[in-house]
Amino acid sequence: MIRIGIVGGAGYTGGELLRLLLRHPWADIRFVHSRSQAGKAVCDVHADLIGETDLQFTDRVPQEDADVLFLCMGHGESQRFLQETEVRSGIKIIDLSQDFRVQSPENRPFVYGLPEAHRSLIRQANYVANPGCFATAIQLAFLPLAKKHLLQGAVHVTAITGSTGAGQSPKGTTHYSWRNNNISVYKAFAHQHLGEIKHNLKQWAPEFDADFVFVPMRGSFTRGILASLYTRAEQPLAFYQELYRAYFAEHPFVFISEKSPDVKQVVNTNKAVLHLEKHDGWLHVVSVIDNLLKGASGQAVQNMNLMFGTEETLGLLLKPVAF
Repeated sequence: MIRIGIVGGAGYTGGELLRLLLRHPWADIRFVHSRSQAGKAVCDVHADLIGETDLQFTDRVPQEDADVLFLCMGHGESQRFLQETEVRSGIKIIDLSQDFRVQSPENRPFVYGLPEAHRSLIRQANYVANPGCFATAIQLAFLPLAKKHLLQGAVHVTAITGSTGAGQSPKGTTHYSWRNNNISVYKAFAHQHLGEIKHNLKQWAPEFDADFVFVPMRGSFTRGILASLYTRAEQPLAFYQELYRAYFAEHPFVFISEKSPDVKQVVNTNKAVLHLEKHDGWLHVVSVIDNLLKGASGQAVQNMNLMFGTEETLGLLLKPVAF
């Protein structure tokens, strides 16, 4: 069994992680930390877990009981936690914030946890920085091109996310009366996930020096991401379809679809579904994921499986909602 501690378990990613790990055959959840909910039953906060667990939130972090810590706190909090807490030697860390996706502290070399790019490194890692949700959907859309040095010009991305992408703390733009039947652009050309995308792109395709343009949007739904990416491409469509199929053939959660996908195909799963088209010299790639699963907690469990040498899909063969 893998002994697990969750630090910051009261939010969306913490709750989703609990739902997965409670059904994971190798997972033994030893504690769920939350400063704001300490002393409460987990199912009082995550009401759907009634009857699933007797765990209570604690404000302690008893590291001696854990083989791995999942850090599910807000951005900046993971860095502060590791500065203030002496994590015992030998314990593994999977961080779901953006704190270590680009730069690691000297004493903890974090591996960027996109299994489709870094599977062998993750298997040997003690510290993993889980990718961002937008970053996951977008990077999967261009990863085979970047690895084969086939990105020839500017990359343009428009992507839309559900309200859970903004976190559990209420905001004006997550309020039901504003979000429902509404859509808006936010952080155009300046979204925080651009940093990790451009950093990785330079590692995978150091010769790439064109613009990478990203326009994110808020959607009138709770979960899921649809990313639409296009870039100049010289080869026929069949060439790129074969390239993508070959690249992802050994990656169990990425699928190339003949039809343009929709978000409900992937909601409540750890899947990413991609679709490719050619239009007058442009390659268009559509990528869909569940932002809380493949874009967060599901990918974190996938990384845990790799780090502990278990089957990569363990605990992640989930049923899509479909309707």
